[in-house]
Amino acid sequence: MQPNASVIYISFGSGGVLSADQITEMAWGLEFSSQRFIWVVHPPSKDGDKGNDISAYLPQGFMARTHDKGLVVTTWAPQMEILAHSSVGGFLSHCGWNSSLESIMNGVPMITWPLYAEQKMVATMLVEELKVAIRSKVLPAKRVVGREEIEMMVRMIVEEKEGDEMRGRAKELKKSGETALSEGGSSFNTLSELAKAVRDQHPTSESWQLHDDRSHWPATRT
Repeated sequence: MQPNASVIYISFGSGGVLSADQITEMAWGLEFSSQRFIWVVHPPSKDGDKGNDISAYLPQGFMARTHDKGLVVTTWAPQMEILAHSSVGGFLSHCGWNSSLESIMNGVPMITWPLYAEQKMVATMLVEELKVAIRSKVLPAKRVVGREEIEMMVRMIVEEKEGDEMRGRAKELKKSGETALSEGGSSFNTLSELAKAVRDQHPTSESWQLHDDRSHWPATRT
């Protein structure tokens, strides 16, 4: 059992891939921080053909030097279970919407690492509006973030007062979210009203089938 809020969890989602140089800097930053970590690693963006042979793209000796503090995962990880564990004190994330919500709903502050699409916008909201996250000085999608800055951010989230303050705000948001989702809460009531409206408009499954003509629906955008 690890101490409370002592582990940093690193994951960039199923589609988030870093360059070989960035993976190297991430590894050194984690090692230099001396913090406990769980790191979900995918092959570098230009070396996917190497599969899950992590020795091909992690610094030599990294696994041996960090075996007592870190866990490297090369397959799927149970993210919800990890974030819900009391030992996890921070989440270094690509800031996908689902991952961000999961982090907030577990009261875990974040290190933002947006890569594409809406992730930069979500990261800005987490840092500037909600104040439950920190970010690097450079945009990770544009430049390599150095090991020294990674070390600094990890230490800040896990060890320093600023990290504790963000953790407190994240836990407050968690409580607000739980209240909204509970019976009588704002989200619960809104979803209940939507469900009632659908039932009132389509009271039977047969009626729903008659009205479920999707030929006039707009094409789905990806």
